[in-house]
Amino acid sequence: MASSNSTTGTSTQQVLTALVSNGVIFGVFLSAFLLLRLKLKRIYEPKSSFNLIPDEKKPEPLPSGPYQWFLPLLKKSDSFIIQQAGLDGYFFLRYLGLICIYCGFSMLYLFPILLPVNVVHGRNESGLNKLAYQNVLTPARYYAHIFCGWVFFWLFLYVVYRELYYYNSLRQAVLSSPRYAKKLSSRTVLFQCVPEQYLSEREFPKLFDGVKRVWIARSGKEIENKVKEREDLANNLENSMISLIKSAQSEINKQKKKDPTLNVSNDISDYVPFNKRPKHRLKFLIGKKVDTLDYVKEQLPTLNEEIQEMQANHMDIKPYNSVFVEFESQFQAQIAAQIIPHHAPLSLNPSYVGIEPSQVKWINMRLFPYERLLRKFGAIVFIIALVILWAFPVAFVGMISNITYLTNKLHWLKFIYNLPDVLLGLLTSLAPTVALAILMSFLPKIIRAMAIIQGAPSSQAVEYFTQQAYFAFQVIQVFLVTTIVSSATSVVTQIVQEPTSAMSLLASNLPKSSNFYIAYIILQGMSVSSGALLQLVPLIMFYALGLLLDKTPRKKWNRFSNLSSLDWGTTFPVYTNLAVITFSYAIICPIILLFAFCGFFLLYVAYLYNLTYVMEEAPDGRGIYYPRALFQTLVGVYIGQVCLLGLFAVGKGWGPIVLQVIGIVVTVILHMFLNVSFDHLIKYVPVDTMRPLDGKTDTPSFKNLYTKVTKEGTLMEDENVKVLPPYQIRKYHTANNAKKNSFEQNTISIFSENTFELQNEVSTKLAEESKNNILSIPLLADADETIIPFVPFWKRFILPHIFSSYKAVRRRVPTIYGLTDPSELVDEDDIAHAYDYPSVSAKCPYLWIPRDEYGFSKTLIAQFNGIIDISDEGATIDPKNKITWTENPPTYNVDHDPFADFNMIEEMSDESN
Repeated sequence: MASSNSTTGTSTQQVLTALVSNGVIFGVFLSAFLLLRLKLKRIYEPKSSFNLIPDEKKPEPLPSGPYQWFLPLLKKSDSFIIQQAGLDGYFFLRYLGLICIYCGFSMLYLFPILLPVNVVHGRNESGLNKLAYQNVLTPARYYAHIFCGWVFFWLFLYVVYRELYYYNSLRQAVLSSPRYAKKLSSRTVLFQCVPEQYLSEREFPKLFDGVKRVWIARSGKEIENKVKEREDLANNLENSMISLIKSAQSEINKQKKKDPTLNVSNDISDYVPFNKRPKHRLKFLIGKKVDTLDYVKEQLPTLNEEIQEMQANHMDIKPYNSVFVEFESQFQAQIAAQIIPHHAPLSLNPSYVGIEPSQVKWINMRLFPYERLLRKFGAIVFIIALVILWAFPVAFVGMISNITYLTNKLHWLKFIYNLPDVLLGLLTSLAPTVALAILMSFLPKIIRAMAIIQGAPSSQAVEYFTQQAYFAFQVIQVFLVTTIVSSATSVVTQIVQEPTSAMSLLASNLPKSSNFYIAYIILQGMSVSSGALLQLVPLIMFYALGLLLDKTPRKKWNRFSNLSSLDWGTTFPVYTNLAVITFSYAIICPIILLFAFCGFFLLYVAYLYNLTYVMEEAPDGRGIYYPRALFQTLVGVYIGQVCLLGLFAVGKGWGPIVLQVIGIVVTVILHMFLNVSFDHLIKYVPVDTMRPLDGKTDTPSFKNLYTKVTKEGTLMEDENVKVLPPYQIRKYHTANNAKKNSFEQNTISIFSENTFELQNEVSTKLAEESKNNILSIPLLADADETIIPFVPFWKRFILPHIFSSYKAVRRRVPTIYGLTDPSELVDEDDIAHAYDYPSVSAKCPYLWIPRDEYGFSKTLIAQFNGIIDISDEGATIDPKNKITWTENPPTYNVDHDPFADFNMIEEMSDESN
């Protein structure tokens, strides 16, 4: 009986223990964050405190009080978030906020209906189990779950539709803005599997109009090996010089203790004999030891000549079958990426737009069509096998969470009932959730390796593949396997006694697994969110490891200047799976919505702070991860509906079974509608957001290829091109002309009587009204100027075609998106090599050593004059060998002076040391 009583109370003890233990962690981490936030600005407010990002993006600092920053942070506008976090970060935050709000809203109608239905006159379950479906005794009550499920699941499908509409409009507005439209990557298309005929800079332009520049991808492995050898030599030389200066100063300090009047010379050999100079092995462990300075002085000139010759002749290297093509405008690039350019199957396919030069995966530029297909198949098979094999350790974790149910058959486990309640709770709640989190942390590297093997052409494509595969792992391993094993463990004794009742027993005990996931949500919501704010790992890396490992000015500068970023391929799936778990149990165990609401809110606050004030943008995926996350969340809708169907079948509620089947069919139909509606739109930039309203004027995304320039410099239309008259704009307005500016009239209803008139002149009102003046040239998408009034939220919610339209959301595009990105290449020589193999344009490193008061650095620089460039500007080393830096490394190009403020220099030096 003792074990039975303990078992019935496990659910409550499990959740309470998770709540208390994670609450303690949350309190400690949050308190530490509030105390350290203002003292360690490099960790907690680097973007607003130092010039580590362009001035145009630098955010205004938050209030300095311990809690005064909270509300201003929550009130940050969409434009601000997009500017700081980019489209990917903005939509990630929007996803967290969306799930939080939906869970909070759903509680308002699910709690008053389902909790009384589950609790009153039930099966006398105890603890949290009493609030869940398993406590329902009468099948007639299943109808409450049916109709609540219809509202909950179908309303979310509408929310997904609305979000896809909004995403599509905002993405189009951003990608057609000058900042994106003028990017080299936006005008460049990568074509793979190119036939040999078109692997030529002369032949390829014949396929398309508007080709400006062609890069034929070529192997650069030999050059890369030589460049890497040169970089290794240069790094060794830089480290050795600094080590030599330190050794000399240490020797001087020793001699000064004996003779304070010592006259120090600038000849470093007077203090460090030749046999004590820095040395290195030519091969790891077994190579010959050589003097580093002499070896580099001898080898580097020869290596430079070899590299320069290889770079000059790189065009003679056999080409890969991939071609990068720059077009005159984004419009021509988008057209080229979508048409069928070749008659043969698998030729000039696939094609990609928007790949930055630094994000290219060169190893995948040579893949042949059938090799690519085999690699994709092999990667999928490997992932499936990994999912299956990974189930065993995950299943063991699931068994631990319900270990109390095994004691009836495994009597030796009964010792756990002698443990204190706190330890028992830790064993069944905190330990499994932490073990599960650790277990899943090993997967990302494996999945990313598979992404490269299967042929991903860019870093963004690697993350996109990882998002899909890692989500499958999360759902199958973290959720389904753990749920099934946890449910089976809880009834293993009864199944052994009566095997024929296995299905009904598993179904009836499935809801009990919700307690484990409530604990998991608590872990994510409290410990993970507060840990994200505290940034314990970056804190240790910056101060502890930085002090131990950073012995050169360059290493100190790198640690201070490099901001962290999120890997979207592994960040999104964790919280998408959390939403799937919540949706799967929302009707079965409604109380999970409360924990999910709180958890997602805390996560939203933590990531909002980090993405806007701490982290830099990850490689720009242009928002591609958000629609996939929305569709992946629908897995939770299906699982929730199928689980309810199984529970109704076990309970023999035939009426609810029929209604639930109808509900699933409707869900499938709506899902198909979403796919058909948005599948193509979310991949490309529509023509009407790029071309001008008059059909001929250049826009940021469009260049009229049929306009000639006369000798006098005036524009002349090609005689073969017929210019159409301007489109007559349909401008909707209210019947009452007194209410012209609907943005200032809160009382105007969207359902009021409307009329429209035709205007022959090209309207510029859109540009004048816009808060950010992103566009000054009306586009085709601006033709229908429907006036958008202020209306209550519920009207905006049900009319996304108006309030989430291209015109409506364009106001959220940041002002700086009307300007060209300052990080874009402008030098023609740099652009000419932008999509060449990186080593083709690599230059010899510029070394950076600290200046000492004895002149040793000047002596070393003179010794290597003409061999390699070395500077001692902006870095110093004092007689105690403490290194400080006050400027950027040599050849580091910036548009502003980040060191104009002396106080900033002092603070940066203090924090970096």
